[in-house]
Amino acid sequence: MDPGLVACIEDGLRVSLVDYIQTRDRKMAFWDSVRPLFETHTLLLTPSVSVPAFEVSRLNPAHFPQHAWDWFPWASFSYPFNFTGQPAATVPAGFTASGLSVGLQIVGRRFDDLTVLQASAAFETARPWAARRPPNLP
Repeated sequence: MDPGLVACIEDGLRVSLVDYIQTRDRKMAFWDSVRPLFETHTLLLTPSVSVPAFEVSRLNPAHFPQHAWDWFPWASFSYPFNFTGQPAATVPAGFTASGLSVGLQIVGRRFDDLTVLQASAAFETARPWAARRPPNLP
């Protein structure tokens, strides 16, 4: 099993019911603060992560803390929408100077997965990338 998942499960086993309910309430309050944006906008576009791609064997970039579950510092663009339960997809949007892909995150309204998938497909059609491979890959 993925070490990050195991660490999350182990942390979760230490959460009391009171803490869980308080966190759920904060989650709903956060959703209430995000909801107005999606009442006037169908999609939100963000970078996928805040760092360039790193070695696949690593859990985190080399210059970040190496806790299996601590991906928030470099993946902070995805966390809010995992928290609110909104659909999101990442599509390749370009490449770094060293040829590694850079991702675009497409976030939609709650329960509107179809629009996110359609936008992702449209972006991929407009910016095809499948023929391009990072360096040193077969």
